Amino acid sequence: MANSNIIEQKSQLVDAIAEKFRNSQSTILVDYRGLDVAEADELRRQLREAGVEFKVYKNSMLRRAADAVDLGALSDTLVGPTAVAFSNDDVVAPAKILNNFAKEHPALELKGGVIEHEVATLEQITELADLPNYEGMVAMLLSVLQAPVRNLAYGVQAVADQKEEESA
Repeated sequence: MANSNIIEQKSQLVDAIAEKFRNSQSTILVDYRGLDVAEADELRRQLREAGVEFKVYKNSMLRRAADAVDLGALSDTLVGPTAVAFSNDDVVAPAKILNNFAKEHPALELKGGVIEHEVATLEQITELADLPNYEGMVAMLLSVLQAPVRNLAYGVQAVADQKEEESA
């Protein structure tokens, strides 16, 4: 009786983790060994502010959940203590926060992850971390779109100034 309850609880946990894998835009796996309590709290605070869920799960549960959503290639990274950052909205945020935190705190080690439902390498995760966040990308796009209009306005103004000088 007790065993069936435990098995049911574990099954529900695996289903919940699998659902998080399905719903997240990016998932980053880290080894957090060596972080003290204050550092771990600071990391959790930064992730929470960005809307990123950060949890520690047993590797066996993560493996089963990853297999359930066809991410079995993650099994190689599921060795040793593993914490997982799930982001449903922002693809860049968890990679950026964790990568920057790892630079300041060498005890935190990026292990791997999933970007838009595809298993990602460490190189892909660090490249993603170097990208600007959503708001930054939108700002860059808007500046690119504004450039032709701005140049046209300068050209029209120059023609208007020239006509004004000729008539004076």
